[in-house]
Amino acid sequence: MQMAINRSRLKTLMLPIAMVCGALFAPWMGYVTFLSPYLIFTMLFITYCKLKISDFKPNRFEVALLATQMALAAAAYALTFFWNRTLAEGVFICFFIPTATAAPVITAMLGGSISRVATYSLMCNAVVAVAGPVVLAAIGEHSDMTFLDSFKMILMQVFPLIVAPLVLALILRYSVPRLHSKIVNMQQLSFYLWAVSLFIVVGSCVSFAINNWTPESTVTMVLLALGALVACLVQFKIGRIIGGRFGDRVSGGQGLGQKNTVLAVWLALAYMNPMASIAPAAYVAWQNSINSWQLMRHERNIRSKKVERPE
Repeated sequence: MQMAINRSRLKTLMLPIAMVCGALFAPWMGYVTFLSPYLIFTMLFITYCKLKISDFKPNRFEVALLATQMALAAAAYALTFFWNRTLAEGVFICFFIPTATAAPVITAMLGGSISRVATYSLMCNAVVAVAGPVVLAAIGEHSDMTFLDSFKMILMQVFPLIVAPLVLALILRYSVPRLHSKIVNMQQLSFYLWAVSLFIVVGSCVSFAINNWTPESTVTMVLLALGALVACLVQFKIGRIIGGRFGDRVSGGQGLGQKNTVLAVWLALAYMNPMASIAPAAYVAWQNSINSWQLMRHERNIRSKKVERPE
């Protein structure tokens, strides 16, 4: 019993430890960054093995989240543009970018609906893939890409990581059910893969910020980091409020709050003032700090229920 509790406590500390270690080993992160897409693919494949085709049913929940996300992005840009354009671009991209490919993994760990977040992730990424090149070309400061080139680049970055593991999981469900069943029972592996992925992502973002820092940019970088924090807190909070109306606060918060920051950094560099990419880089730390806290609280609640349960 004591060993199980200690293992559970260690698990809740793994994400904060991964973030701290990622920051400490940032100078060497370039050697392992290439592993990130493979880790994300594997995490999603294991998670998606729990789904059936019938689980994907877009409804008012996904529509409400998507409409809210676009409205928040437009409002954030409008409210900050005349004060600081770089800040406006950075905060805008934190709202506009689609749901992180790993969102269903964290949602599953927190007891939310994988199918709802997976459905919203697919919808959101599709909308951003179509609207992104037009919107970003309109508000950005520079772009040497045509609409078709931008569209293809976004598709190549986002869809292989989302669609391929889902298709593979569904094929496996109906073609090799015995193997599929074994993978379904390996859901805990996703958590440890996510910890390794978090180590790499945080380290890469810290390295990015260090390499792009200058004394003149300090104030702007701080404003971008704080703007990302506000965007993160607002989206998690509003997402949970919307989710609560549909009986699933966890899925609402993760769907709206957890973002594909790797794509965001690329979009900011491609279309905006490169300094604006500091905002999504900071968003990585904020969203994973929130997720770490949520996971720790969730694990603590599970432990307390086990202790209170009568023998």
